[in-house]
Amino acid sequence: MELAQVRLLVTDFPACYRFYADVLGLKPQSGATEGPYEKFSPHIGSAGIALQDRAMMARLLNELEETATGHRSLVVLRVDALDPYCAEIAARGAVLLHGPAPMTDRMRVAHLKDPEGNLVELQEWLLMGG
Repeated sequence: MELAQVRLLVTDFPACYRFYADVLGLKPQSGATEGPYEKFSPHIGSAGIALQDRAMMARLLNELEETATGHRSLVVLRVDALDPYCAEIAARGAVLLHGPAPMTDRMRVAHLKDPEGNLVELQEWLLMGG
């Protein structure tokens, strides 16, 4: 297992983007100033900080109310084989909220919460066919 990123779920994506890029000086991966997602890398190290639109995650988890006021952060862990790992942790008491399911054409994910309600995303990166 590898820590892939800590993701902050934000409401004002453009303001948060400017803070991490312009104020803190982190390098944005794609330049998606309006979101709904952007990863920022420090000058040293491999794991980064990412921003994601809070309403996007709330919709994915079927937790959207009139305004997305829920989760503020998401710990992202990369695993080699998502399905067996999810079965293993479910046998140890984990309750999956979503997935395992495709997130993009390059990744499958599952979501769960820790005992304090903090959101955890498990990712399996897929090899691109070719």
